[in-house]
Order: sequence, then C-alpha cells, then structure tokens
Amino acid sequence: QVQLVESGGGLVQAGGSLRLSCAASGRTFSTRTMGWFRQAPGNEREFVAAITSSGGSTYYSDAVKGRFTISRDNARNTQYLQMNSLKPEDTAVYYCAAATLFVNGREALSRSYEYWGQGTQVTVSS
Repeated sequence: QVQLVESGGGLVQAGGSLRLSCAASGRTFSTRTMGWFRQAPGNEREFVAAITSSGGSTYYSDAVKGRFTISRDNARNTQYLQMNSLKPEDTAVYYCAAATLFVNGREALSRSYEYWGQGTQVTVSS
C-alpha cells in the first residue's frame, strides 16, 4: 500500500503562483510514474502532469504546459507541482496519484494509477 497526502493548496489571485506537494509513505519503493490530476465542480477528473520514476521524463496537458512544472524528490518520497501564471480556470481540487505498474504511454489516464491522495483545493480569483 502507498499513502499519498497533498498539501499547498489555497486561494490565489490570477497571475499568482502556488506549489503543491505530495508526500508518499508506505511501500514507496514500488512507485513508478507519479502524476497530478484535477477536478472542477461539474467536470470529470482531468490529467495535469506526470513524471517518471527517475524524473527523466515529464508530461503535461496542453492546458498547463509552459505554466506548471512537475518534479519529484525520491529521497524525500515527495513530488511537487509548481504552478505559475495561474488562471481562474485552474480552480479545482488537485489530486496526487501514483502508479506501481509500468504506465508507458498511458500517463494521462487516471486508470493507470492505483493510489490517490485526498485532494487539495486550489482557487484562483479573477
């Protein structure tokens, strides 16, 4: 089992920045690709970003590319999402996810990830 706990959400004005963290515990040695998803009220959960186990490859949705940066610190069992130039449409609950199986090419699919955090609210005011 892997437990994931997100932190760092909050209220920010448009154009501002936030950094989300996701701390993993439990069988962390088994985690491979990790990702971030988000869900706004009335919308389906959508892919935001993903990072491979070594951090050598990263993936982003078109909506956040160039504004968000995903990273991970395996020594601390933590992944991060640096969010810059935030827009009101970025408002959502952000979820951390972890996969223990090979994902390869399916990073944007929520079903590729077995473990999920409880989510952290990000609200961007205009």
